[in-house]
Amino acid sequence: MYECRNAKHFFGLILLDILVFSICSAFFFIGKNLFNSSADVNSEKSVFLPVIMYHSVFSGTPEEYIVTPVQFENDLSWLAENGYTSVTAQQLTDYVDNKGNLPKKSVMITFDDGCYNNLSDVLPLLEKYDMHAIVSVVGQYTDVIAENDPHIPAYSYLTWDDINRLICSGRVEIGNHTYNMHSFKGDRKGCSKNTNENEEEYNSILTADLSRLQSEIYEHTNTLPVVFAYPFGFISDESLPVIRELGFTITLTCSERPNYITRNPECLYGINRYNRSGFYSTEEFMNKIFKE
Repeated sequence: MYECRNAKHFFGLILLDILVFSICSAFFFIGKNLFNSSADVNSEKSVFLPVIMYHSVFSGTPEEYIVTPVQFENDLSWLAENGYTSVTAQQLTDYVDNKGNLPKKSVMITFDDGCYNNLSDVLPLLEKYDMHAIVSVVGQYTDVIAENDPHIPAYSYLTWDDINRLICSGRVEIGNHTYNMHSFKGDRKGCSKNTNENEEEYNSILTADLSRLQSEIYEHTNTLPVVFAYPFGFISDESLPVIRELGFTITLTCSERPNYITRNPECLYGINRYNRSGFYSTEEFMNKIFKE
């Protein structure tokens, strides 16, 4: 049995089908592009960044906070052979400000306390392996201890001349590790807030200490640190407003966890670090920190 249809109606249905197909195709391609765009954003959304925390490097017996020059060189050699690039504080701040990119295989090398051997033993190896590092100094160690007993790799601290040599090398950025709060005094642990002081009192004490070291570093080196390293990793929530007010854009902790750097500047407050104990071999330590 045949059914007769109006030609106009027939062609109208065809045009409607074409229109619906075109709309669906448009949405498909738009959705595909959005998905790809989203995938591109997500692929750039975060960069895995392990951060190593060293302290002293000299030819003694390895300890929890001491590695030998041989161990340190083995670390740098491992990083270089495995394609890792050491990133600077400037690169991190540029990245979150959308002014640049980070290497796919990034690592950050840091040193706490400002030991003299960071110049005598560390700098030549940084130069040899084309690496960079952040050295966070304690003001009183430089002003008092280093001046009275300078240039003994086993226990001396950096003088201002030493710090300038590190900066002039182009391999080292200087961080603030407090002027005189790298200690346990009464109820205070490092630069954390005492339980018996109010927020205003704490802000005043912390501001005075950090400002003093910032001023001295600028006076002696004509540079101003953007990195602050918490002594012993003790953090007070009340410290962050002071740290921001003083212009620090990166804070370093002692929490042994990986970091994922995004384009959000907030991710740089509270960078986790793995302490490089001298009790590990290079392979053991690297296997530990590069597990995402």
